[in-house]
Amino acid sequence: MKIAYTSDVGQVRQVNEDRVATFKNKAGFSFAIVADGLGGHLGGEVASEMAVSHLGYLFEQTELSDATAAIKWLEDQVIVENNSILKRADQYQDLAGMGTTLVCAMIFNDQIAISNIGDSRAYLLHAGKFEQITEDHSYVNELVKRGEISKEEAKHHPHKNIITRTLGVSKQAKIDSCILKLLPTDMYLLCSDGLTNMLDDEKIKQILELPALSLQEKAEKLIEQANLAGGSDNITVLIIWSDEEDDEK
Repeated sequence: MKIAYTSDVGQVRQVNEDRVATFKNKAGFSFAIVADGLGGHLGGEVASEMAVSHLGYLFEQTELSDATAAIKWLEDQVIVENNSILKRADQYQDLAGMGTTLVCAMIFNDQIAISNIGDSRAYLLHAGKFEQITEDHSYVNELVKRGEISKEEAKHHPHKNIITRTLGVSKQAKIDSCILKLLPTDMYLLCSDGLTNMLDDEKIKQILELPALSLQEKAEKLIEQANLAGGSDNITVLIIWSDEEDDEK
């Protein structure tokens, strides 16, 4: 298993409110996480940093070795972290209304648990097919699901940045999860919307399939291309590759 990641402030924003990191627990299994902060003067930066550092530290203390148990663990920890973010936001005026999206992967031998809240996404590239495996918790996605607008219209909708679920902001913090079988040569992409608002799925797929680039170079290429397309937001990319020749967990 190989993991590469990078993050960039983009071409417009002054501060990078995204956070990305990987962690290993006592059983040697990996936890990869991307968070995109929002709200408040400095709030987004604080919320995303809290979520990544706290959840990562807590995962490191576990001996989790099963995807189902890991999802239950994460659901419980997200509730605790949500309360922590709300409490911090209440303490400081500059942090009022802060929150963060979250998309993460917990990797166990031949299984991977993918979880998300908000509009940061996870994708799977399998046997030449590239598809989103998380569902955006956003206003425009609700309109798409109800058939009121098309997916194409959603890309340019004036309210596409309205998030309906976040960590922080509200006392309700429900995270969605799924478990997939980890197959040789599968590639997973976790990213903030700074990438997907700039590049369409086909362009992302083309870069992920470039044979001459290392995993880290693919991550950096995605950032580069998103910036060339406008870089209107912070951009964060994390790639997981199930390399059958690599014995790392």
